[in-house]
Amino acid sequence: MTFSTSTLFILFTMTIDAMGLGLIMPVLPDLIQEVHGGDLSNAAIWGGILGSGFATMLFLFSPLIGALSDQFGRRPVLLISLGFMTLAYGLMAIAPTIWILLAGRLAGGIAAATQGTASAYMADISRPEDKARNFGLIGAGFGVGLVLGPMLGGLLAQFGTRAPFYAAGALAAANGVLGFVVLKESVTDEMRRRFEWRRSNPFGAFAAIARLPGLAPLLLIFLFYQLATLVYPVIWPFFTAERFGWSPQRIGLSLALFGAAYAVVQGALVGPVTKRLGLKQTVFLGQSLELGALLFYSFVVSGLLGMISVPVAALAAIGLPALQSIMSRNVPDNAQGELQGVLGSIGSVAMIIAPLMMTQTFAYFSGPDAPIYFPGASFLLATLLIVIAQIILIWNWNHTKVPVSEAQPSAAE
Repeated sequence: MTFSTSTLFILFTMTIDAMGLGLIMPVLPDLIQEVHGGDLSNAAIWGGILGSGFATMLFLFSPLIGALSDQFGRRPVLLISLGFMTLAYGLMAIAPTIWILLAGRLAGGIAAATQGTASAYMADISRPEDKARNFGLIGAGFGVGLVLGPMLGGLLAQFGTRAPFYAAGALAAANGVLGFVVLKESVTDEMRRRFEWRRSNPFGAFAAIARLPGLAPLLLIFLFYQLATLVYPVIWPFFTAERFGWSPQRIGLSLALFGAAYAVVQGALVGPVTKRLGLKQTVFLGQSLELGALLFYSFVVSGLLGMISVPVAALAAIGLPALQSIMSRNVPDNAQGELQGVLGSIGSVAMIIAPLMMTQTFAYFSGPDAPIYFPGASFLLATLLIVIAQIILIWNWNHTKVPVSEAQPSAAE
């Protein structure tokens, strides 16, 4: 398999986005206490505020940036965002107060809202039969970043709480230079669409995309899918410490193992599986594997089994790229940026809701006043969300007139 330099740039961009998130995670608690004072519990509260603020910016700006890329092109949007991201990390690196740190985090959320634009670029340059595989490659790049980011952040932490921010900014700047040299524009005059404010806010974009035939139920499936799978980054450290007594080092090892397996699944398995089973069956298989993994973690009591199962659980990652490919095939060429922006906003909504929902469930069933001691309750809740997604998927199969795996829309006028 060979890649163009532009494709490699997109993969590097997704990897660096994920690395930037992981790089700063090991030092955030110490940095928050450094700039704001207080104890670790207070730092956790501010960490939640920073995370929610980041997700809120993703939600608000993903459709706007996606719509801008449909008119002005993917290249300028991606390059400007990398410059903005460099400045955001620089601001966080020198932040003297918690409010400046928050401002930097909000700016970083705006810059990261181009993940949908990167996916739209991949959709632009992909043949219909290759879209699922190429969306999987994007996921693989993100997974690699999830592995490398925390590892590098932990190493850099010995040089101070600011070092990972400088490193993240340097990576963003270097990738911007690479993009300026190698990235070719993918939006042609035939695909270009005039920017409209009503389609560039998250609510207007939702309405416009949802009106396309067959898209509304698929967007619901995507939402429930995202809500369910966010249980892993939100709850995993707390759950494994409570259930298995794992140390931070072992928790980190398990997360790195999952990230590595996730990258392999997205990069190497999505293409062959979708070609063999078709897109719809691949989505269903991915959901079924996810359901099994979540149900397993709801009740597992052995730390050894928990660790061994991590790469197996990552197999469920084959479903999401296939779902993205189905939606991409149901959208005209000149609306790919808008669609990916909407998906980015849906992911952001999930990132806002899931931490509150999952952590409250975990605390309720794990605290001293728990009616039933059940640390795996959050995973059982996530299982229910996947069941809902499967019900919607099956309903959509039985009520759509055009097989979604075969839909091939033409470019809109």
